[in-house]
Amino acid sequence: MARILIVDDTAFMRKLLRNILFSGGFDIVGEAENGKQAIELYERLKPDLVTMDIVMPEMNGIEALRRIKTMDPKAKVIMCTAVGQEQMVKTAIKLGVKGYIVKPFQAIKVIEEVKKVLNV
Repeated sequence: MARILIVDDTAFMRKLLRNILFSGGFDIVGEAENGKQAIELYERLKPDLVTMDIVMPEMNGIEALRRIKTMDPKAKVIMCTAVGQEQMVKTAIKLGVKGYIVKPFQAIKVIEEVKKVLNV
């Protein structure tokens, strides 16, 4: 079972993603509400995959992605994006993001993207 770290500054979104991923048979190993926490948890938990919000306080998802990829070039990260964040998604792709999901989340699309990135 794949181990996933969820990163989003909104508790509601973290809960929504947790429920979707849990129903898809994935193990949620941790949750972070900003990029700084994401880096700390990634280093400690070594998840198989990270779902990363782009816009967050303290440290955004792009900077957190950059630092995680520096620590672990093989890190698998899926960006969570809202409409209108295309430029940030392009930057994330250049930094090595493996996929992205668009808010509002559709359960089937989230599960499909996670399975695609994890090759399961």
